[in-house]
Amino acid sequence: MQLFPAVAREPAVLTIRVTVEAADENRVLQVVAESSTFYRSSEVQIDGKRAAALNVFEFRNVPTGLYNVTSVLIGPHGQRASASRVARIEPAVRARP
Repeated sequence: MQLFPAVAREPAVLTIRVTVEAADENRVLQVVAESSTFYRSSEVQIDGKRAAALNVFEFRNVPTGLYNVTSVLIGPHGQRASASRVARIEPAVRARP
């Protein structure tokens, strides 16, 4: 899993790139970005061996906070793999009067 950018100013766009090896057991890929005050998630169905290797997620307008970004690959018997990264979103720069 790759996360871009690791540090940004609000309102940020987080781009998460997850590479999944083709396997019949792959069913669902979940990605979550979570801080103490904000939560966003996305989920896609994975078509086993026929699925694309690269999955790209974008979370827009992410506010200030320290985020744990996690991807979870799920199969018919539960979680198969996971990865986590941290992103820090800083307050926006305000113009001086």
